[in-house]
Amino acid sequence: MVNKINTLWIFFLLLSACNPSTQNVAEQPKSIPDTKQKLLGINYQLTEKDRELIKAYIDRHRLTMKENPSGLFVYVYGTGYGEYPKKGNLVNYYYRISLLDGTECYKSEPGKPKSMVVGHGGVEAGLEEGIMLMRKGQKALFILPPHLAHGLIGDMDKIPPRASIVYEVELVDVQH
Repeated sequence: MVNKINTLWIFFLLLSACNPSTQNVAEQPKSIPDTKQKLLGINYQLTEKDRELIKAYIDRHRLTMKENPSGLFVYVYGTGYGEYPKKGNLVNYYYRISLLDGTECYKSEPGKPKSMVVGHGGVEAGLEEGIMLMRKGQKALFILPPHLAHGLIGDMDKIPPRASIVYEVELVDVQH
């Protein structure tokens, strides 16, 4: 019984110590809104710089691409058939990934398409978004800004930190 009372007392003390209303107002940081605004401003500047680099790539290669609200740049071509993939569908695709400077990072092996279940993660968010815009038999070119690719740290192998990547994709099968 004494152990239960001691445990409850310790729990109560910890709970009251974590409650912000019991902390001294002078101890709380006053610059959180300022810091948040600065970080949002930096994030906006980085995103705009990424967008400018991608647009320069598109202009250099004379591409016609659509920009989605997420920041994904898309060009889908070829005759496709069937339904568009949805979350939960298994898709098979060939791919080639390169950087904006043309450096090839990865590609699928001939005759061995890669598989993924759409919406289950494990691949770049921009790839999943793009795949859902294709139909079986179509090819596409996607340009993923860092926030839809490998983000601030890259993939710790061939894709550097904060890199936009170019995905060439051929959708070979969709299993609904």
